[in-house]
Amino acid sequence: MSILITLLAFAVAIGILVTVHEFGHYWVAKRCGVKVLTFSIGFGKPLLRWQRGEVQWQLAAIPLGGYVRMLDEREAPVPAAELNRAFNRQSVGKRMAIVVAGPLANFLLAILVYWAIFLNGVEVLIPRLGSIEPNSIAAKAGFLTGDTIVAIDRESVNSWAEARLGLIERAAAKASIQVEVVRPNGGTVSRTLDFADIDNEWIDGDLAGRLGMSIAVYRNELGPLLTDGAAAVAGLKQGDRLWKVEDKPTPDWNSFAAAVRARPNLPTHISVLRAGQPVEVRVVPKSVQDGDKAVGRIGAAPALDMDAIHALNKPVQYGVISALGQALHQTWATSALSLKMMWRMLLGNVSVKQLSGPVAIAGYAGKSAQYGLRAYLEFLCLISISLGVMNLLPVPVLDGGHLMYYFAEILRGRPLSERAMELGQRVGVGLLAALMVVAVFNDLTRLVGG
Repeated sequence: MSILITLLAFAVAIGILVTVHEFGHYWVAKRCGVKVLTFSIGFGKPLLRWQRGEVQWQLAAIPLGGYVRMLDEREAPVPAAELNRAFNRQSVGKRMAIVVAGPLANFLLAILVYWAIFLNGVEVLIPRLGSIEPNSIAAKAGFLTGDTIVAIDRESVNSWAEARLGLIERAAAKASIQVEVVRPNGGTVSRTLDFADIDNEWIDGDLAGRLGMSIAVYRNELGPLLTDGAAAVAGLKQGDRLWKVEDKPTPDWNSFAAAVRARPNLPTHISVLRAGQPVEVRVVPKSVQDGDKAVGRIGAAPALDMDAIHALNKPVQYGVISALGQALHQTWATSALSLKMMWRMLLGNVSVKQLSGPVAIAGYAGKSAQYGLRAYLEFLCLISISLGVMNLLPVPVLDGGHLMYYFAEILRGRPLSERAMELGQRVGVGLLAALMVVAVFNDLTRLVGG
C-alpha cells in the first residue's frame, strides 16, 4: 500500500507542478498574441489528446515534464497570414516574458499554497534542545540539554525549522557562527560553532543531528529495533530499560549509544531491565563508517518521549496580510538557500551526494502524503520552488538558458547564430544528463545503503 501511495503522491505532484509551469508559458504566450499549437503534460507518445480551439491538449507517456509548442518558423513553415503570431517574430521583450512565465508560475503556486497554510494557522516547534550527544561538536561547544536557541549570528530564531536551516546555510559557507541560547534557569549565553573543517557530506537535513543536537527527548529505554539487527537477533526487545554496557552504567540513551558506538565488531555484554528483572545479552555491534572512523551499530533506536516533544508545539495564527508576508518570505528564503547550496556545490563546499533524483523525490512525496495534507502541501511548495529555481539557471535547454540568449541578443543588437544556439543546446543537454546520472546514482546508493 505504501508503494501505491508513493507512486500516486509523486504522480499528482509532478502533474500539478508541470501543469502550472507550462500554463505560465501558455497564458503569457496567448496574451502576447502568439499562436499555441500544443499543450503537453509529459513527453513522448500521446496517450490521451483532444482539440480545443487552435490548441491540441495531450497527456503523454513519459510523465517527467511537459511542453508548450508554439508557432515558430524555426520548426516548420508558417503561412504568411500568421507570421505575426509566430514566436520567433515577437519582440525580445515578449519572448523573455513568455519564457520566464513558467518559473514564475511555480513561485506563484508556492506563495499561494504557503499563504493558505499560514492563514489556516500553523504549529512550530520551539528550538529547545532535548538531547546533546556526548563528545559531539555541540557538546564540546558547550551546548546543554534544555538550551533554547534564540539567535544565530544575531538573527532571531523562532522555530526548530529556522534553526536547522540557519545551521545548514552557515555550514555550507564554512563559517564560524555564534549561537545564542537561553538556559533552563533563564540566563542567556553565546556558544561558538566552527564549520571550517566540517565534512561536506554532513551538510544536509540531518546536520543538527550530526553536530550532536536534537529537540528529541528520549526515555531511558529501547525504541524500535531492526528485525535483522544485532540487538533484535541477540534477544533485546523494544521497551527494555537501559542499564549497563560492559558493566558500565548507562542510565540514558546518550550514554548507552556512546558505549555501543565505541565497540565496533567487539563482543559486548549489554544488560537491561525487562519487567523489572535484569536481562543480559551478548551483542556484536556492526562496524560502520561515520566520517573518518568506524563506529558500532546494533540496529536499535531510542524511545521518544512524545509528551515532551508535543509540549514543544507552539500554535501561531496569522491574519490575511501577515500570512501573505510569511508566504513571500518563505518562498524567497527557500529560493535563496537553493541557489546558495547550488553555488557552494560548484565550489566544492557541499557534496554532490546531496543531489536527489526522481526516486528520492518520489519517496519524499510518499512520506509527506502519509504525514497528512499540510506536510504534502509543504512538500509541493518546496519542489515547486526548486523547479522554478532550476529552470532559471543559465543552462541552455532550460528557460534560464533561453533568457541568456535573449540578453545576448539585446547586447549584440541581433540574435545569436543558429550554430551558436545549437552548440549551446548540446552543452546544456550534456550538463543535464550528467546531473541526472549523478542524482539517480545518489538515489540508488541511498536505497542500497538504507
